[in-house]
Amino acid sequence: MDEADPEALTDVAYGIFEHLLNRSLRAQDKYLYALVEGGIDFRADLMAILEKFREEYPQLAQALSQRFSDPETIYTMLCSGEGVIPTKTTQMYWIVLDAPGSAPEAIEDENAGKWLIFQDPDQVDAAWKKVRNATAAGELGISAKVSTAKPNPDSRDNRKVIYVYTRDWADEPDVMRVREKLRELGFVDRIGYKRNLETFAGEYAKKGKRVTYYAA
Repeated sequence: MDEADPEALTDVAYGIFEHLLNRSLRAQDKYLYALVEGGIDFRADLMAILEKFREEYPQLAQALSQRFSDPETIYTMLCSGEGVIPTKTTQMYWIVLDAPGSAPEAIEDENAGKWLIFQDPDQVDAAWKKVRNATAAGELGISAKVSTAKPNPDSRDNRKVIYVYTRDWADEPDVMRVREKLRELGFVDRIGYKRNLETFAGEYAKKGKRVTYYAA
């Protein structure tokens, strides 16, 4: 059996850790971005979550320790914008924020879909902050996510993309309600809405082929 790539294993370890971190914070009605941007000390939360991570995933915790020498290193990195600011996030391909009351797995439902907002790297941080805050306030859809500074082999250009998810692509009034709110936030250029059905089928836009279901 081939040995696992240490870097790939550490990437997996960090991904699971960050998911656990955000899930645990949300269970306490906290958001990582609010703690970081508010200058609120969350070391105690981080230490408790790291301890839980070590108990549940000892092998992954060991892999994580190979990249980060101590918890303070992770804390400092998070306070500097990792997992909060797209252009300062290098450990994960995406930053994800679920709306209040939405389950993380909701965005994987085949009935779901998303508005796609493409942004240049120098504009994505401000754009994400608008979408993130509105999502956290329950004003948009079920979730939102944004691509980060971590080089993604699946990217076709250097632009970043923000996904704004709705629960049901067939619920056109709700889909268009979210689109109207995005206009209010300043996203006035025409954008497309892609169903998860097309994403799961591996269908992507190319010359002569459009895969967006709505455009507005």
